[in-house]
Amino acid sequence: MKTRDLAFGLYADEPGLAWVSGLVADAVSSRSARIIGESVVDSFAGSELSTADVYDFLAEQWAVEHPAQDSASRQLIELRVHLLCSLRTWRAIRKAVIDGLCPEGTAPHTCRVPWMAA
Repeated sequence: MKTRDLAFGLYADEPGLAWVSGLVADAVSSRSARIIGESVVDSFAGSELSTADVYDFLAEQWAVEHPAQDSASRQLIELRVHLLCSLRTWRAIRKAVIDGLCPEGTAPHTCRVPWMAA
């Protein structure tokens, strides 16, 4: 077993972030893995780019998909989850989380929380 990271760029408010964290926890609990840390990143250390610079298109996506709604307390963040697991398990967890974020697959739909796997 090795420490591996899952990272997702999100345009989320607190309930949206909690929902995504729950998807990760559910995916991990059904496999031989352990969450050893979780962090929310709003800027990249050692880089001139902020999280907003990297994921700005997620805010634009949300605005297009929700034209009549105020973005309220949504912000651009990167959720990083540190896991202790094998590479095979990491891949299965990542796939499960992505399937939970986007259950419609590639069919046209509106995202609850615009996201990007990093």
